[in-house]
Amino acid sequence: MKVLVTGVAGFAGSHLTDFLLKKKKVVVYGIDRRGVSSMNIEDAKNKIRYYECDITNYSKLHGLLGRIRPDSIIHLAAQSSPLISKRSPAETLEANAIGQTNLLEAVRNLKIDPKIIIAGSCQEYGIVRKNEIPIKETHALKPLNIYSVSKVTQDLLGYHYYKSYGLKIIRTRPSHHTGPRRPDNFVCSNFAKQIAMVEAKKQKPIICVGNLHAIRDFTDVRDIVRAYWLLMQKGSSGEAYNICSGKGHSIKEVLDILLSLSKVKIKVRKDLARMRPNDIQIFVGDCTKIKRQVGWKSIIPLKQTLEDLLNYWRKIYE
Repeated sequence: MKVLVTGVAGFAGSHLTDFLLKKKKVVVYGIDRRGVSSMNIEDAKNKIRYYECDITNYSKLHGLLGRIRPDSIIHLAAQSSPLISKRSPAETLEANAIGQTNLLEAVRNLKIDPKIIIAGSCQEYGIVRKNEIPIKETHALKPLNIYSVSKVTQDLLGYHYYKSYGLKIIRTRPSHHTGPRRPDNFVCSNFAKQIAMVEAKKQKPIICVGNLHAIRDFTDVRDIVRAYWLLMQKGSSGEAYNICSGKGHSIKEVLDILLSLSKVKIKVRKDLARMRPNDIQIFVGDCTKIKRQVGWKSIIPLKQTLEDLLNYWRKIYE
């Protein structure tokens, strides 16, 4: 089976590569705009068939797909940071909406028939009330920022290409996921990095935080990529699936777990610059559908995820 991973050099892409390389009779093809030298995992660089390509370049993408002719595509390439999307809305929409349109148009025009997994986001649901928790796939999509608007666009584009052209597309709405290699502009990784820097005496024993009361459904990235694989094997084309733990944890819980794993005492300081005026206060997803249809559930405990993440940053600063 030829599996093409877009955004292969990124956070989820690197973990998906780890996962796929353990599968027999799977040949991993990867594309990313950054170049293989930026891949998070050194030992994977010579084990995959890698191509440098920006998916906003239709001509180059069309040519590569024509040569690869993949059996399956797991589409992860995107501008994935809500904070960056606020600063660069046009770039975010181009990477996420236009980039995916290029991918689906290339598949359609080449008349190839791969199964396609689209990585959306739980942020597509926007603000929800406590009495609506846990959120099912049938809940209305109410994006609150450019990032989530771009993800809703990807979701609806996937449905359009399934209904209009018969492309075998599965839409996913993964919850907030974290783990080793997560960039530090995401909350769990930012906390872990600060603790590692304090332990290495590269920062004063103070950790700066934003809103600690928000509740999130955190899932380990390694569980997320396993879900992508199972959906590719057993998921139904045209359907949308939440990928989540079904459990809510406050940001304070995350901080407390990480501080309990620290080797030194650290003070906590609120930083107003880290507060977001339209922050979603609560999100907990309903994972009944993916459990029932493909047999997936999250298995890695949050504490293990956070410990692995902290150890990742410790290695960087040791």
